[in-house]
Amino acid sequence: MTISEGSKLPGASLLRMGDAGPEAVDLAAKLAGRKVVIFGLPGAYTGVCTTAHVPSFIRTKDKFAAKGVDEIICVSVNDPFVMKAWGEATGADAAGITMLGDAQAEFTKAIGLEFSAPPAGLIDRSKRYALYAEDGVVKVLQVEDSPGQCSISGGEALLDAI
Repeated sequence: MTISEGSKLPGASLLRMGDAGPEAVDLAAKLAGRKVVIFGLPGAYTGVCTTAHVPSFIRTKDKFAAKGVDEIICVSVNDPFVMKAWGEATGADAAGITMLGDAQAEFTKAIGLEFSAPPAGLIDRSKRYALYAEDGVVKVLQVEDSPGQCSISGGEALLDAI
């Protein structure tokens, strides 16, 4: 079942790099009582993800904060080592974007936004989307028709929608 506006986001354990190595992040705890943006994408270091999607949220981070958004989270079906390196390479870390790995695609599958493209080496990856949630409830959800597009899921488009 694909998540929709008005749905409660499922609990999930995502991964980030901490000072001592990989750490589990309880998504439900992170969302409780907060306004959060989550954007998902097919993969770290891939074309549109690196050149358009992540930069759109770096550009708009302060405008989201002005609207009361507490945190912007990037989720990709990658391990936490890759997510940390990619966050540093793109400037997302320096901008304050939280980079979380969904290494086994459990969260991505739970919200019904997975896809596979074997010829490109992408198995059980995330569709490109952006959502705005309050206290874990989806208020705005924008999913691209194609993983190669970044129009309605970009930072500016989500900002306009909320």
